[in-house]
Amino acid sequence: MSLDVSPALLEKAERGEVDEREFVDCVRTSLPYAWDLISSLVAQMKVDGTGFADNQVPPPSEQARGQLLRAMASDAIRGALQRHFGVQLAFQNCHRVAVFGPTADAEARRLRFTSVRAQLLNQSPLLRDC
Repeated sequence: MSLDVSPALLEKAERGEVDEREFVDCVRTSLPYAWDLISSLVAQMKVDGTGFADNQVPPPSEQARGQLLRAMASDAIRGALQRHFGVQLAFQNCHRVAVFGPTADAEARRLRFTSVRAQLLNQSPLLRDC
């Protein structure tokens, strides 16, 4: 899954550094499922006031799953999303993405979420081919 990079943005990148806002906009338009999912989790976290929100619903299609995997697997994309939304992202499987706010409680929860124990407990035969 590749980003849809406009010729103008590609030209800027070839000349030098690109403004991160332009990169984030490219991610938003190229990976709409991933963008919408992360946006909704950030909004849910803010409404709930818990400093945490996660998704446990599988993507509706393989294309959507690919977008999510692309966003989470790329250091540049993931980092830009974290800075844009002001959160830490964590990823456990093909769809379980979590957002964590900038609080001590959220950081402790993130460490639990990303632990080896949590990874093992999150396994399921239903997820083997995702």
